Amino acid sequence: MGKILVVDDERAIRRALREILEFEEFEVSEAENGKQGLDMAKAEEFDIIFCDIKMPEMDGMEVLDGLMKAKVDTPVIMISGHGNIDTAVQAIKKGAFDFIEKPLDLNRILVTIRNANDKTVLIEEKKVLKKVVKRFKGSSIIGETEEINQIKEMIEKVAPSDARVLVTGENGTGKELVAQSLHDLSERKQNPFVEVNCAAIPAELIESELFGHEKGAFTSAVKQKKGKFELASGGTLFLDEIGDMSASAQAKVLRALQENVIQRVGGEKDIKVNARIVAATNKNLREEIDKGNFREDLYHRLAVILIHVPSLNDRRDDIPLLANHFMTMVCAEHGIAKKSFDDDALDALSKTDWTGNIRELRNIVERLIILGGDVISVSEVKLFANPHVAK
Repeated sequence: MGKILVVDDERAIRRALREILEFEEFEVSEAENGKQGLDMAKAEEFDIIFCDIKMPEMDGMEVLDGLMKAKVDTPVIMISGHGNIDTAVQAIKKGAFDFIEKPLDLNRILVTIRNANDKTVLIEEKKVLKKVVKRFKGSSIIGETEEINQIKEMIEKVAPSDARVLVTGENGTGKELVAQSLHDLSERKQNPFVEVNCAAIPAELIESELFGHEKGAFTSAVKQKKGKFELASGGTLFLDEIGDMSASAQAKVLRALQENVIQRVGGEKDIKVNARIVAATNKNLREEIDKGNFREDLYHRLAVILIHVPSLNDRRDDIPLLANHFMTMVCAEHGIAKKSFDDDALDALSKTDWTGNIRELRNIVERLIILGGDVISVSEVKLFANPHVAK
């Protein structure tokens, strides 16, 4: 059901709690003093921590301070045989979830655990909702050209399934929005959408990022860490720039896709995972396969459904829609009264060679909002936009 850490200098209390918790099918770890407990809580992930207040050397309040300073967000339940209301209030103010007096009452312990678990679930749901809200603020796929409508139709058909999707297209075309839309329209939408930029992570760290690591697996592995495959279990894992992944990581990703299991770096235990995989790349993976840079068997695992996102230059009729969309969004972000484009300004933007695609268009719209007048004119577009904008 979960992992619980018991920090208490009294062996009898630790044993009593262990018996109660293991009967309820919890995995229990023990620490016989405050320092050991603090070190364990920093090194491993626990669902709940029981911590005695009166202990030699480092007492429970000092442990609680250390946990708060280290930003350990595990619910901490303080226990004491010498407690009073002032002590309980002080513990709660410092960040403890609850306070239980000795002798320990079985029903009180189980109720407190249930409440702590409920709080943890609410916190995780809040994090997920924040991410969803953030994505929906200006993240929907904007466009009415035939190519974009075809993509929207495909997303609606594919999203309810668990089929793996490979999204291709130039940098800045909106591949991430396709991945997010697939997740948001799927049965997994209540679970995490986890992103990994394979090009931004050094080759020696990508495996740890994807699969996690055990404490001591390498020099800087000071605590156990879950990887993105585990964090995305039940949801969607978006592997951006998959074409830049190292050969060794490709082999491990292939195994994960074939068997739905992973192993953390430095670990030997198989961990079952259940993440829907959406990958994206700006490279021609067929060419990369021919060059020996990408595994063909991995390509076939990823490319069950192929979605190609066209460049902005191939969907110029959508540029006025996108420009006005970014105008609304950026003005709101900056707290600026809504501005607008005149027709000639939109026409100039539509004729521009967009090497950076939608990302570049958004940046230029933001620049025009900050530097331009209430109605953006063609002269302001030519003055403030990039040099390659049509003169």
